[in-house]
Amino acid sequence: MTEVTKPGSKPARPYFSSGPCAKPPGYSPAKLATEVLGRSHRSKLGKDRLGYCIDLMRELLNLPDTHRIGIVPGSDTGAFEMAMWTMLGARPVTTLAWESFGEGWVTDAAKQLKLDPTIIRADYGQLPDLSTVDWSSDVLFTWNGTTSGVRVPNGDWIPADREGLSFADSTSAVFAYDMPWDKIDVATFSWQKVLGGEGGHGVLILGPRAVERLESYTPAWPLPKVFRLVSKGKLAEGVFKGETINTPSMLAVEDAILALEWGKSVGGAAGLIARAQANADALDTIVQARSWLGHLAPDVASRSITSVCLTVEGADEAMIKKMASFLEKEGAAYDIAGYRDAPAGLRIWCGATVDTADIVTLGPWLDWAYAEAKAQLAAA
Repeated sequence: MTEVTKPGSKPARPYFSSGPCAKPPGYSPAKLATEVLGRSHRSKLGKDRLGYCIDLMRELLNLPDTHRIGIVPGSDTGAFEMAMWTMLGARPVTTLAWESFGEGWVTDAAKQLKLDPTIIRADYGQLPDLSTVDWSSDVLFTWNGTTSGVRVPNGDWIPADREGLSFADSTSAVFAYDMPWDKIDVATFSWQKVLGGEGGHGVLILGPRAVERLESYTPAWPLPKVFRLVSKGKLAEGVFKGETINTPSMLAVEDAILALEWGKSVGGAAGLIARAQANADALDTIVQARSWLGHLAPDVASRSITSVCLTVEGADEAMIKKMASFLEKEGAAYDIAGYRDAPAGLRIWCGATVDTADIVTLGPWLDWAYAEAKAQLAAA
């Protein structure tokens, strides 16, 4: 086997984790506004900062006034479960799963809420036939499967005259794709993905059809306080103006504000999308130049440009762990082993907060780690 020399240069920021993700370029905690820290989130200052964060998200997402934005507890998981527990049960449910988080929503709908959903599945790396979805039902899906590297190509498969609601877990999609908000009734995400923010808080976006559901339907099951979005039969509008259900971390809010302001500085939504696409293109160039690397998602139209999942020829979980360990020890790449439930492979975050130059520099390090891992396993 030909020896591969250790590369001489490393990525300046070797942060390729798929969550929490790389902080924005130039980030420093010293840049955070701190005057709200130690103050009540219900003070005028606290409400102003929460409201400003919501306004920035609306601006960067090009979100129409018809849709509301709320900051809620529990990261993306909490936001999506809040939507499920408060709105499902009014009509039949269809759940789509092509990766582990979609399977989580299947479990919630089938085993926890006991809704007997229609389940449409596809293997890791694939999408199911979206034309088979019955839109007389509520439909749950992940817009971008973080653990499989698969995304829906667009919103064309969602009919404008749908009877059910579309529930889109969009945590690795918002700020990286041009989202068709007229096709999305419920969307959820967390700051820790494309913005490189902190975890623990979720964002819930509701379109007018979702609001109508909340105000006209009461679930058969009890709702904990952190899930309650309705008061006296009407939407609790304060939640969508910065009056959070429970106490948020104002430090995390300020961190998100800093990331959103950075997003504005690089061209807003268009700039963020362009950065992610450039990163994905650079990684694809690396893949195409190596016979031992491949994409878990073979179809370019449904391949993620954020959580890019790669196959490694002849690799099992042990080999992937060795490669990731070698790269971490050298400070060349952190946290690039594939998700634990996914096929053995690599997962490299290409969201907007990653610099394309660091993706390019990563290529030779993948060669080196692959050669080292193969040599060690052969000698064992």
